[in-house]
Amino acid sequence: MSTSENISAGSEERSATAEITGWMRGYLGRHPLAALHTVGGQVVMGIHAVRYLITDIVTGQFPFREFLRQAAFMAKTSYVPTLAVALPISATLSIQFGLLAGQVGATALAGAASGLAVIRQAAPLVTAMLLAAAVGSAICADLGSRAIREEIDAMEVMGVSPLRRLVVPRLAAGVMVAMGLTGASCFVGFLAGYLFNVYVQNGTPGSFLATFSSFATVGDLYLAMVKSAVFGAIVTVVACEKGLSTKGGPGGVANSVNAAVVASIMLLMVVNVGFTQLYTMLFPRTTL
Repeated sequence: MSTSENISAGSEERSATAEITGWMRGYLGRHPLAALHTVGGQVVMGIHAVRYLITDIVTGQFPFREFLRQAAFMAKTSYVPTLAVALPISATLSIQFGLLAGQVGATALAGAASGLAVIRQAAPLVTAMLLAAAVGSAICADLGSRAIREEIDAMEVMGVSPLRRLVVPRLAAGVMVAMGLTGASCFVGFLAGYLFNVYVQNGTPGSFLATFSSFATVGDLYLAMVKSAVFGAIVTVVACEKGLSTKGGPGGVANSVNAAVVASIMLLMVVNVGFTQLYTMLFPRTTL
């Protein structure tokens, strides 16, 4: 191989190496670092929204009319899908726990297992995921459309805070609706598990209720309500942040809605793991 060919091969290798290095740096800047920046912005927005929520209620500046309008919209949009999804999930849990209890000879514990699974995990998660899909997407599309029409900029020019006017009432409405739907999902899920266990799996009604009341505590319902409030706040804040930061016209609105739903569900799963582990560590079950 001649000297010129060696120089050419070396330059091509250096060019390929530089291209790969540049792509990796660009990827780190576009994805992990951008994700951290986005999550940080959402955390800051959530903190400011909670602070403004408390101060506006105390000072009488809270927009109750907008809050009621958003709460009615959220409840109307999500209550039917939430309850419709809670039924098959509860039946599935009842089937799985019934089969597992039968294999180990503890069929009497099927009621406690399925009931606790519905209250602790299924009801808050189902409610939050349906809120993210139905309500979060609508909030993001609404605020994103306002952003590309420059309504948000016009509000800031007029001295009106978009955070206090648009985000705070939606945050309060999202938390309230999430807690209400979680309570309804707990009831519907427990009822579905009971009926399925008694009338399909030939379980005993008294055994189902007795084992559930022996294992379940009021703390489990408190945990579900706290989780639902946090989940509702996460869904609302993520949707609002994605909507307000929308750029690029109608296509940008579609991208923001997709990103809001995906980011909400991912955060919900991570936070749910943290809640479950923390509750298990702080309130261990030592006796019945």
